[in-house]
Amino acid sequence: MRTLLVATTNRHKLEELQAILTDLPYTLLSLHDMQLDFEVEETGQTFRENAELKALTYAQASGLLTLAEDSGLEVDALGGEPGVYSKRFAGEETPYEERFRIIFERLKNVPPEQRTARFRCVITIAEPSGYHQSVEGTIEGQITTESRGCNGFGYDPIFLLPEIGKTTAELPSTQKNQISHRARAAHLARTVLESWPRS
Repeated sequence: MRTLLVATTNRHKLEELQAILTDLPYTLLSLHDMQLDFEVEETGQTFRENAELKALTYAQASGLLTLAEDSGLEVDALGGEPGVYSKRFAGEETPYEERFRIIFERLKNVPPEQRTARFRCVITIAEPSGYHQSVEGTIEGQITTESRGCNGFGYDPIFLLPEIGKTTAELPSTQKNQISHRARAAHLARTVLESWPRS
């Protein structure tokens, strides 16, 4: 049994990743378990750069094989915003309801068919040596005109899946964990971990 550090400070993300990775031949540890109480500054220009930065930093700090991710919402009519700044959009302490209001205001004259968006997630797995691999998952959808649903977190209440007719906040966690951007990236990460080179 190998040890894998799941390096996120977001409790919801940690729970989603642990649920998908739980039956791998790895003992999963969190940053809290390792008493790593610092956050890596996300200075990358892409989700991949941020995921790699976090995975490599925590791998070197812990001495463990480490999985880290970076993810966010890309709204086409807003030129891809909030993108890598999803967590910090309108200020890191700004409540999500206020962020939704700002997005709705900026999209108020945009018809439904042009309110396309996607969630994107990049997961990087890194060794303390610096060796690493990255995988990516996306899910396509549209931005609603009002917040809907109380499951999920972040931008889930305004992200509509047209083929289902529900936002990702209206899905039960079991369903979301099968189709979300993070789930898609995590399932690819599972495949990578299953054949990860042993040092």
